[in-house]
Amino acid sequence: MDAHPPSFHAADAALAVVVALVFVALASLAREPARRRFNAILVAGAGAAYLNGGLGPWEFAYTGVATVVAYRGLEAYRFIGVAWLMHTGWDVLHHFHGRPIMFFAPTSSGQCAITDALLALWFFAGAPSVYSRRRGAPARS
Repeated sequence: MDAHPPSFHAADAALAVVVALVFVALASLAREPARRRFNAILVAGAGAAYLNGGLGPWEFAYTGVATVVAYRGLEAYRFIGVAWLMHTGWDVLHHFHGRPIMFFAPTSSGQCAITDALLALWFFAGAPSVYSRRRGAPARS
């Protein structure tokens, strides 16, 4: 564990926002209910991304709780949003006290926190397709 977190710059944040926008654009291509189910599975897998990330047994505890919340996401987007917010908090802990999610990118945990928070907002909004709204049609949940 590093006593000093890596420097975080505007470019780091900008890249995190771009990643979130690309994710939403790609995820919007999936129709319901496949979009919700795929994203529940994806966020469950994301919970395991930090195993051996420097926080010891807490990594396993977090992964267990995140998996239960993600499982609930199979039926409701709000749980997927909660799971991404949980992951955001875990990202912040790793940025300051653990190892980065990608060993070769020291700010990757901080960037992931921004991306995950933005994704949580999209899921709390019901994960509407960006393509449905652009055409003027109501988004499907």
